[in-house]
Amino acid sequence: MHWLDCQQTIPKLEGMSDQASNHTMASMEPEIQSIVHRIKSGKAKRIVVLTGAGISTGAGIPDFRSPNTGLYDKLAPLRLPYPEAIFHINYFSHTPEPFYAIARARHPGNLKPTVTHAFLALLAKKNLLHFLFTRNIDGLEQDAGVPTEKVLWAHGNWKSQHCYKCKSPYPDDLMNKAIRTGEVPYCLETGCRGAVKPNVVFFGQALPAEFDEKEKEVLEADLMIVMGTSLRVAPCSRLPGLVKKGIPRVLINNEKAGDLGNRDEDVCILGSCDDGVRQLADALGWREDLTDLWNEAVAAKKDDETFEGGTSLDECIEKLVNGMKDKMKVSDGHKRMLENHLNNKFEQMIAKGPAP
Repeated sequence: MHWLDCQQTIPKLEGMSDQASNHTMASMEPEIQSIVHRIKSGKAKRIVVLTGAGISTGAGIPDFRSPNTGLYDKLAPLRLPYPEAIFHINYFSHTPEPFYAIARARHPGNLKPTVTHAFLALLAKKNLLHFLFTRNIDGLEQDAGVPTEKVLWAHGNWKSQHCYKCKSPYPDDLMNKAIRTGEVPYCLETGCRGAVKPNVVFFGQALPAEFDEKEKEVLEADLMIVMGTSLRVAPCSRLPGLVKKGIPRVLINNEKAGDLGNRDEDVCILGSCDDGVRQLADALGWREDLTDLWNEAVAAKKDDETFEGGTSLDECIEKLVNGMKDKMKVSDGHKRMLENHLNNKFEQMIAKGPAP
């Protein structure tokens, strides 16, 4: 199947007749039905899932690369050497301020699981989830009810922190204060003063040692679902390629990613992850189960008082930009003094004439 032939989730457009809309949905049906049949017949008992930032956009966390709305585009006012620098350990080691400037807006303290997170929990509840690899650090799949032993947080999470230099742990209450205020926390060990970072994997750092072991789970998959990721960051991007030939791979994403769609057995559901899992749940007859589980997960997730009244990402960036301007600002009086000093120097140089 070429990616241009991938199934696409297309909502009924204004002015489209019911007949045309039904025809569009009917043309999609055979592809999803092949997955439905595989699951209901018991041929898909070991489903492996790979998720990225796209499954959490519905919770209010922007993804990274979407034009205009993605995190990297929003960081433009900070004039970073390149957008990813904010998450690179080399840049963080000497300039941690941008990371902490946006930390409050990115922290998952008051975020609720999406229907996609609930779908993952539903797979686990039905004993179909073999293993979940996630590049996300928000932990919302755990909040939705996915068992921790079924998840590898390939890029770590926010649940603990340490000094990046001496690796000493750092108290949770002080870390929460730093995130709330947007200030950089520094190591408490005498003579260290290294910046503290949450236990998330930055660019330039190795993934958890267990990744190499756990990626073997993909070889055992009888179905793989890839959701909300561009598949541009290794080594997670290589996981779909490990699926054995003949085993279906389902892509639920806004656009084509990696080589998904190139195999005959691939199925692509293009659109938002939440819409895609609802469509799949409907085809499986799981919609009621999914809705109930999602409602329970949202109700169970208690707000973290530390981050109540959280600041938006745009507000965090604006605050940092204004702070940088203030630090670089020269008072009018000081500016006049410098100008007079330079003018005097210039006049003295002219009076002395050219150097021999």
